[in-house]
Amino acid sequence: MKIALVQINPVIGDFAANSRRIVEGAREARDRGCRLAIFPELVLSGYPPQDLLERRSFLDDHERAMARLVADLPDLDVLFGCIERRPQEEKGKHLFNAAVVARRGEIVFRARKRLLPSYDVFDETRYFEPGQLPDLYHVDGLNFAVTICEDVWHREVGEYQAEPVDELFAAARAAGAGIDAVINVSASPFQRSKEKTRKDIFAGISRKYRVPFLYANQVGGQDSLLFDGRSHVLGPSGATVCQAKGFADDLVVVDSDGWRGDMHAPAEVEELSSIHDGLVMGVRDYVRKCGFSSAVLGLSGGIDSALTATIAVAALGPENVLGVAMPSVYSAAESLTDARLLAERLGCRFEVIPIKGLFDTFRQTLDPLFHGLAEDLAEQNLQARIRGNLLMALSNKFGHMLLTTGNKSEMAVGYCTLYGDMSGGLAVISDVPKQLVYQLARHVNREREIIPARTIVRAPTAELKADQRDQDDLPPYDVLDQVLEMHLEKGYALVDIVSQGFEEAMVRDILRRIRINEYKRKQAPMGLKVTSKAFGYGRRYPTVQNYRE
Repeated sequence: MKIALVQINPVIGDFAANSRRIVEGAREARDRGCRLAIFPELVLSGYPPQDLLERRSFLDDHERAMARLVADLPDLDVLFGCIERRPQEEKGKHLFNAAVVARRGEIVFRARKRLLPSYDVFDETRYFEPGQLPDLYHVDGLNFAVTICEDVWHREVGEYQAEPVDELFAAARAAGAGIDAVINVSASPFQRSKEKTRKDIFAGISRKYRVPFLYANQVGGQDSLLFDGRSHVLGPSGATVCQAKGFADDLVVVDSDGWRGDMHAPAEVEELSSIHDGLVMGVRDYVRKCGFSSAVLGLSGGIDSALTATIAVAALGPENVLGVAMPSVYSAAESLTDARLLAERLGCRFEVIPIKGLFDTFRQTLDPLFHGLAEDLAEQNLQARIRGNLLMALSNKFGHMLLTTGNKSEMAVGYCTLYGDMSGGLAVISDVPKQLVYQLARHVNREREIIPARTIVRAPTAELKADQRDQDDLPPYDVLDQVLEMHLEKGYALVDIVSQGFEEAMVRDILRRIRINEYKRKQAPMGLKVTSKAFGYGRRYPTVQNYRE
């Protein structure tokens, strides 16, 4: 029997477009001789719908769309994720996160998600009730155990009472039935190093029970989340026998006779390529799904804006990206030269708006109040805010999405200016630590030099005062990034970090900066998530608090 794994890029709440993509994918699967087409978790609504699930109109429209979809599907079994209402009179949440099989205009199988994640970016217990152990799904003499995303992560997460896969096999044995394969429909967001973890988990299940594992994952950018797709099938030995593309719509077919299928991408993931491709997809989807078609950003001649520009051009095309240099009296000549050279190599439009006159006007206006006081951070931030205002004016006038260019290291310690360089609609690299910025820049240049070499090797500087360097105010970025990763992603306490050989006074200062700059991050534009813990709704710290380690 031929089986298709179909990964599509849904838009949350666009039931008509999502249904159309599902029908098109099912028809392609039928035309390729498939008996079954498998789609991702909550594919009809898009994932995660969040508080739309609390709107009756949303649920009513979902039900109507589902009825039309089931009627429109071609003649093969189609397994897909959807929302299912529970009776209002029953205790608990009134929804299931479900997977159903449609066959000739009817629903012939249902499974409900049993493990509901409520950590990091997930909040499913807010909306859904856990399901019970489902029956096996039968088609053409094969028995499938159907699971939904988190249902196969119980050992990795370690906080669940149920073990759905083990319980499915135990129930099958008790009933004298066999299981021929495990299916997992998923909406699993991307983060660096996650693909190996996924395959290790799935391969462990395959090897333990000597059955294939079929994984259909959502693809596309949704707010800050990046879904990488990479749907695949593992054989009974845990080896990859079928593989879909990453970060793109795709359909792959596997044959249950020998369990061999399409290989549209390498089984092993190259991490830098994945992060880069994820950011490109995230920019493209966020900009276009929000109704924009073009972007504007400041080009300082520094590495952060250079990397952001290359991602924007890859996502939107050079004709849809405007780079703007806004030199001040503190800007080095090479900064403008390198910004112009980058734009020429990318083929995007480039404009120069000097800010000296505006800066002088601001200082003259404020002189009656600032008179006699030495210039300090206030004057530095004025320059950043002038630039932010100019970029927002261009965004408003021409309908460009403004992309901010700050990295995670700066965001963590507040090395950024509210209403200045933080102004914008999307923070492209706000979850990319500085050292990873350098790695991605070299990755961009792997075949030819796009980002000027000088941009990569120059000491980073905000150029807001004479002879300024980032490292005048911050620890070296290689040290800072290690401390940030230990504290933000691994949850290390002060004493744990110091025990790794880092100076206590420096670590205390970094943790202090993280704490006192929460208010800035709460006002920052949404960023694209590529690490295990990004700033945003997956990190829920109070802004007003006084806890010190």
